[in-house]
Amino acid sequence: MVIQKPLLARVSALQVTFLACTVGAVACLPFAPALVREAGHAPAGSLAWAVYLGALPTAVAFTTWAYALARTSAGRLGVTTYLVPPISVLLGWLILGEVPGWVALAGGVLCLAGVAVSRLRFGGRSVGRSGGRSWSRRRQNT
Repeated sequence: MVIQKPLLARVSALQVTFLACTVGAVACLPFAPALVREAGHAPAGSLAWAVYLGALPTAVAFTTWAYALARTSAGRLGVTTYLVPPISVLLGWLILGEVPGWVALAGGVLCLAGVAVSRLRFGGRSVGRSGGRSWSRRRQNT
């Protein structure tokens, strides 16, 4: 996210996604010989699903993320990642019939409550923030 934000001021979300995927592919090059060996033994359906997962959902998700990041702050967009676990549990329950246990539900509620408390404002200041001052500056003032 830190590297993407300045890039998005100059190029499109699709270009940033392509560049990020290219960097990821280059980082995976040392594993290419093993991939070729293993792909020769894999069923065609498995290879097709791997290509599909890499091409469609990954490309759509990262391009959407870059598009949104270009239009808001990184901190504000980063908070949306807290929604992924509860949505995943809900979809697993609705689509796959995976009923989460009570301990998992209690843990999820506790996590969401922690996020809610960290976002509360008292007297114009957030609970979990330094009021715009860095830790080192606060320390110097005390």
